[in-house]
Amino acid sequence: MERVTINDVGPRDGLQAQAKILEVSEKLQLIMALTDAKLPAIEVGAFVSPKAVPAMAGTDEIVRSLPNSDVKYSALIPNLRGYQNGKETGIPLMSLVVAVTDTMNEKNIRMTTDQALDVCSEVLGVAKLDGIEVQAYVATAWQCPFEGHVAQDDVMRVTNRLLKSGAKRIVVADTIGAAAPSEVFDLMARMSTEFGSDKLACHFHDTRGMGVADVYAALDAGIRRFDSSIAGLGGCPFAPGASGNVATEDVVLMCEQMGYDTGIDLKKLLQAADLAIELTGTAKGGRAKKWLEKNHQKIKS
Repeated sequence: MERVTINDVGPRDGLQAQAKILEVSEKLQLIMALTDAKLPAIEVGAFVSPKAVPAMAGTDEIVRSLPNSDVKYSALIPNLRGYQNGKETGIPLMSLVVAVTDTMNEKNIRMTTDQALDVCSEVLGVAKLDGIEVQAYVATAWQCPFEGHVAQDDVMRVTNRLLKSGAKRIVVADTIGAAAPSEVFDLMARMSTEFGSDKLACHFHDTRGMGVADVYAALDAGIRRFDSSIAGLGGCPFAPGASGNVATEDVVLMCEQMGYDTGIDLKKLLQAADLAIELTGTAKGGRAKKWLEKNHQKIKS
């Protein structure tokens, strides 16, 4: 069975825009539930200003409390200062983010795209010298909430510069959940040919109900790494119109039914989804959650 690697971003992307801010102990509880479910990768927080994103306060404490594990834990960083904070905690993987469009970057970090790329290049250069893995998210890869449609050539330019600067991997993100599956296939097939599918991952939101279809389209284009969020938690506070990420339980169900191996324990994944719903009071669970609760053994038969 071919492997599909799923990175659950619920503890970071899923929680950052929630009205209810969880305590560090509660976030750790959710991370441990995902770890027990055998998620191979989990985004646990962000080294950002708690004034800008209050829900991410305590990320350093969370990282230092993580167990020794085969799980690839990661955290978001905005700049060199965030990188240094992450380095001090020993987080094994850090993630930079740069939007393709100038307006999104200006609204989010008060920089143009080229200025943001300069910051990323600086961080990636330092990380290379330190021997620390840093990947990069290319946000608004299909549509921008401010500029609309995004040209493929612009996505390719940003990706090329990040890879040349030393990014371990590029996570191509549909930040507001606006991409059609055909658009996803076209871009990811082109990027796979140009850069290699092993250097790429995808991150989808379910704003228009096409999150799972977009994952399918990316799979068809050769992508084998995906972000998803437990119970469909998510939403970007800096991107108007962004709703929850595609739910982990939905992505796992589709991949397993298609014959891919995710290595994830479905029973414990559903328990983690229940916990996310209980802790936040807003998560609804994936579209397939009720079916999975009754029938999850069937997908193995």
